[in-house]
Amino acid sequence: MMEEHLMRPEALPTWGQRTAVRLLNLIGWKFYFKPLPGPHGIAVVYPHTSNCDFFVGLLAKWGVGLQFRWLAKDSLFRGPTGALLRYWGGVAVDRSAPQGAIMRLAQTMRASKWFWLAITPEGTRGYRPYWKSGFYRIALAAQVPVLLVAIDYGRKAIDVTHTLTLTGDEAADMAAIARYYEDVRALYPDKAAPIRLADPKSEAEASDRSRKQA
Repeated sequence: MMEEHLMRPEALPTWGQRTAVRLLNLIGWKFYFKPLPGPHGIAVVYPHTSNCDFFVGLLAKWGVGLQFRWLAKDSLFRGPTGALLRYWGGVAVDRSAPQGAIMRLAQTMRASKWFWLAITPEGTRGYRPYWKSGFYRIALAAQVPVLLVAIDYGRKAIDVTHTLTLTGDEAADMAAIARYYEDVRALYPDKAAPIRLADPKSEAEASDRSRKQA
């Protein structure tokens, strides 16, 4: 079943896509991709325990030839670098008002012709005892599907074939996500976060610390 979604360089339409997938294959990775279910959604990328994940994921992004946006604090977008970050797909987020930021993102997503947002829910390469809830809140607010992207070092495979529609039942949704990632292995397994959302108090305290450090 999975083999029908295997990305083969010779079947891709552009030189850039073919080159990206050939580079992945050259370093031992297989890449599985299923067409996205629509023009809007959240791509959850897990696990994220190493800088290597970024380079492997970037090659996969180039391989599909689609734009995925990413989030960064709004202070990074001030001055001349802001335009460049936006060109690369960056989206500015005001950390001082997280709930307002979620609603604005949801509205922007729905108003755009194409808006897929890639999020690493661990929020750090180091160990964290939970996932940050932003991806979940944005997906519910925008009423968009969640694409579960697996970077599996056990199989050396990038799997971009599974999409989930959230029900709003947080426990059931997170259990479904955990089942999908059950056999996926991080480069550093001891740094991979358990697949559960933080309680609101813990996440609020972490956000406060992050704003103070910004």
